[in-house]
Amino acid sequence: MKLETIDYQSSDSAQRFVESLRKTGFGVLSNHPINKELVESIYQEWQAFFNGEEKHDFLFKPETQDGFFPAEISETAKGHSVKDIKEYYHVYPWGRIPDSLRSNILKYYQEANALAAELLSWVEAHTPADVAVNYSIALPKMIEDSNKTLLRILHYPPMTGDEELGAIRAAAHEDINLLTVLPAANEPGLQVKTKSGEWLDVPSDFGNIIINIGDMLQEASGGYFPSTTHRVVNPKGTDTSRSRISLPLFLHPKPEVVLSERYTADSYLMERLRELGVI
Repeated sequence: MKLETIDYQSSDSAQRFVESLRKTGFGVLSNHPINKELVESIYQEWQAFFNGEEKHDFLFKPETQDGFFPAEISETAKGHSVKDIKEYYHVYPWGRIPDSLRSNILKYYQEANALAAELLSWVEAHTPADVAVNYSIALPKMIEDSNKTLLRILHYPPMTGDEELGAIRAAAHEDINLLTVLPAANEPGLQVKTKSGEWLDVPSDFGNIIINIGDMLQEASGGYFPSTTHRVVNPKGTDTSRSRISLPLFLHPKPEVVLSERYTADSYLMERLRELGVI
């Protein structure tokens, strides 16, 4: 089994994309509107930021969750006991961003948000009527004017050989949000778990955009759209000396949006942040 890459420009892209999400929890798009040169510039700018000391001036605030999260307080995936090998920076348009990095990253935030909103409308259009009745409001309406959508700049540092036993760059996990939009990283390593338990490599061709379903869409659709287990495995051979930068956009509804009888967007997110130990 292999993940199909879908041409965003093709006449049946919306239908094929939603079918891929339904089958695998992932969709991979080529020929999309996000500017490759912009992504390349961001990789270079933020690699320099993570290599320097300025990052410590932007240490995250627990109450707002914006800013720099160093490796020593990085996430431990839900259900795991060993921390992931990563550091990261949380970008919100209202949050703290180094001045020299602000312009490109906010441009990307807007571009990725616009694409994510369109993809959510594809999901809405291709949701069967008996599933769509579960949506408290239309999916694109859930994110309208939301200030909770998070852009995370992830830095997986080179491997040193001294990593804690069992630690990998990102342990198997599911995302909490509606959809996650990710430009193919500058290094491979992302894998998705199939329903049969097999791990598949996600195509990492630079220029692809990778989209996966999060727990909130699974919750809102009554399980019709499956939230996908995925991980980032450690590199092998010569690749161990290379960093990996990744730019996932986590599409979040407004806090008051009702996902199901059990959860609002806010109550579900707060539950997960507590499980991750970051609040």
